[in-house]
Amino acid sequence: MTPYDYYLPPELIAHTAAEPRESARLLRWPEDEIATYADLPRFLNKGDLLVVNESKVLPARLFGERRGRGEGHPDVKVELLLHRPLDSTMTRWQAMARPMRRLREGDAIVLDGGATARVEARDGEGGFVHVALNLSAAEVEPYLQAHGHTPLPPYIHAEDSAAVRARYQTVYAGTAGSVAAPTAGLHFSESLLEALDKAGIGLAKVTLHVGAGTFLNPTPDQLAAGKLHKEWCAVSEGTAADIQATKQAGRNVVAVGTTTCRTLESWALAGSLSGWQAETDLLICPGFEFRVVDKLITNFHLPGSSLLMLVAAFIGEDALRALYARAIAGRMRFYSFGDGCLLTRASR
Repeated sequence: MTPYDYYLPPELIAHTAAEPRESARLLRWPEDEIATYADLPRFLNKGDLLVVNESKVLPARLFGERRGRGEGHPDVKVELLLHRPLDSTMTRWQAMARPMRRLREGDAIVLDGGATARVEARDGEGGFVHVALNLSAAEVEPYLQAHGHTPLPPYIHAEDSAAVRARYQTVYAGTAGSVAAPTAGLHFSESLLEALDKAGIGLAKVTLHVGAGTFLNPTPDQLAAGKLHKEWCAVSEGTAADIQATKQAGRNVVAVGTTTCRTLESWALAGSLSGWQAETDLLICPGFEFRVVDKLITNFHLPGSSLLMLVAAFIGEDALRALYARAIAGRMRFYSFGDGCLLTRASR
């Protein structure tokens, strides 16, 4: 068994989110203290900087029919899961498709609500297709909100509804583009953010649009190459300045979620001291040298996932095993709607 495998009793998988948001439990490590997110202001220091991923989840699961091949080629029902936008307009996407084998370049998929997705190409990066929507940039988000479905992780037994869709979104979500929530941020409410502000803890935002690849464990090829699926991310001029000021003052940069951590460390590896945006394929695993993040707030992740590897890199493999054993013994709730932990980076 590797450090990234563990047995989780099925009843510890959270199918609904804690209410209120900040009542979710929080395991502080290495202090080994179980509290709640509402206690976070007393665990951080005045002058620390909390950095969050403000990407907004889109209902990116679409249903339709492949049509128009002519006699002898019956229409085929198709499901598309938009993975990542291929341009800034979000009218062209890399997407997962079912059934992939029934699609070819030039096919038209008539989607619910009357929009059309035309297959531009099949690509070899994990078996995706490139599709172009016959919508303008201004029409994409309203169309998805009206006719798309939230691609909830398969381990959550809940129907896509207005209530679930609202709860699967952070209170500070801004720029649309993710197909899965940056889940560590789901535990933050407006009142908790106000309490952190009153405690003198700063708030900065980055953007990483979470792709559908987050549901997949790394492949052997990805592990061998040391690279993951690509995701678009950005650090603003203001956030870059806030991070540098925090570091110069000797305070902690606290990343809310692995997506935030991955964005900040990608920015640092790029050598930028100011605003920056790019696609990142960074895989963070043991041996990685963190340059920015001092503390990490994150949920409990699936076995074998790249997210678990990132946590192992942050606190060490032995600590990872102990952390998860403690969470299970404490009957904490796991995965997207579950509880979380506040981790201090292991010293080298």
